[in-house]
Amino acid sequence: MKIKKVNPITCLDYPDPDVIRVEDTYYMVTTTMHFMPGCEILRSFDLVRWEHAAFVYDRLDSTPGQMLAGNENIYGKGMWAASLRFHKDKFYICFVANDTGKTYLYTAKKIEGPWEKHYIEGFYHDCSLLFDDDDEVYLAYGNKNIYITQLKKDLSGPKPDGLHRLAVSDGDNPMLGYEGTHFYKIKGKYYLFLIHSLKNEWKRVQACFVSDSLEGEFAGGDILNDDLRYCNQGVAQGGIVDTPDGKWYSILFQDRGAVGRIPVLVPMTWENDYPVLGTKGRIPTEFVIPDAPPEYRYEPLVQSDDFFVDEGLAQEETEQKYGCFGFKSVWQFNHEPNLSFISRKDGRNGFELTTGKICKDLLQAENVLTQRMRYPRCTGEVTVRFDMLKEGDYAGICALQQNFGLVAATKRGNRYYVVMIAQNETEAKEWEAVEVFGDKIVLKVEADFERMKDEAYFYYKDNDDWKSIGIAHKLCFSLKHFTGNRFGLFVYATQETGGKAGFENFRYGE
Repeated sequence: MKIKKVNPITCLDYPDPDVIRVEDTYYMVTTTMHFMPGCEILRSFDLVRWEHAAFVYDRLDSTPGQMLAGNENIYGKGMWAASLRFHKDKFYICFVANDTGKTYLYTAKKIEGPWEKHYIEGFYHDCSLLFDDDDEVYLAYGNKNIYITQLKKDLSGPKPDGLHRLAVSDGDNPMLGYEGTHFYKIKGKYYLFLIHSLKNEWKRVQACFVSDSLEGEFAGGDILNDDLRYCNQGVAQGGIVDTPDGKWYSILFQDRGAVGRIPVLVPMTWENDYPVLGTKGRIPTEFVIPDAPPEYRYEPLVQSDDFFVDEGLAQEETEQKYGCFGFKSVWQFNHEPNLSFISRKDGRNGFELTTGKICKDLLQAENVLTQRMRYPRCTGEVTVRFDMLKEGDYAGICALQQNFGLVAATKRGNRYYVVMIAQNETEAKEWEAVEVFGDKIVLKVEADFERMKDEAYFYYKDNDDWKSIGIAHKLCFSLKHFTGNRFGLFVYATQETGGKAGFENFRYGE
């Protein structure tokens, strides 16, 4: 064990975490909403440094909304708050999708998959799986009212005449009532870890309730009300995990504005079989963390990319490293991609996107390739080939959220321009356009999230000089998307389809 300054961990948007340990390896699953591939699982050996381990699915149900067909979308919906468990040599992941109204269960023998898809009859908000000592299986779930429901042995739905009860209620909370359930049995007692808000102000707090039996009274209350000295943004909702030598930790999340919801690691102890988070009610920034292999090299969760596939890797390494439809696993598409409009050439860097539908704006563009933005600040730049665009096409890089900002090349009257466009609450506005020549241009987005400044700045390269374009755009964390802002590479058509753009040399920086 060693002392290390740890919080926040990842500095990236990984909300609603659930965490388990299998031998000396920790796995964490978080919400991925509308992004595909979905339900990302991370791996760690010390609970602080994390890397990609797997996506659970490439596509969910391929509905029109999930595929961005026409004007359909699933922004603010998709998969939420998964439960991750390991029971009798098998991994289980359970979650609901708020666009389909279904509860999904995926199983696998290895964390890398393949993952087998099942359904659980019913809809169980923020559900958490519990495998009891007698192999009976339960779900705890709900919003404001937290229920426990016994499942059939095959987990296909509620067990007839099985347990179904209200365990905890926060029905009189005018803000956020209890939800984000994490359900455990530890040393013969049953625990419900929950998030809710204070009743007199919006602030996330963590609660826990404990019972000696599934039928008995669950007693407890708030166990953490702390903002990590950050803008009164509470830290809550997540799982707990023990180390091989018996120490305990919790991974929760904290709202950090437009960058999203970031995981926070909290040491945990027990007093009279009840959890105590942090030190005197506060989350320390430095504390003991588990030992890890000193020689192990973690693959970064965000990184630069020349879009060249290393064909020298073994098949399993390739599937993990390039798990996003053949792109590096640091990427996800905004919705389910249409692969017929994506072109990659063997032995060459870069890729091409072709427009396949007419779009009102960026948010309906197919095949937007995204990476999370990092706190406290980050930059993304990319070279765009624009001479294949058609009239009214836009191709470039954006800060993707409901109130997006972008810098792009466009074609107008057989001339090419670089433009900066920003979306506010009601409409998208072009703030500046500059004519450009040649067939390629380097574009850049900078973002500053320090203490919720939440601004993006846009640039294009003129010879070797960066030139600012447009305005400093105020970014947001809109519930219409419910995700942190991301870099996005895109092309979309406003007049006719069939135009193309090429993308090369994406560079991720501080």
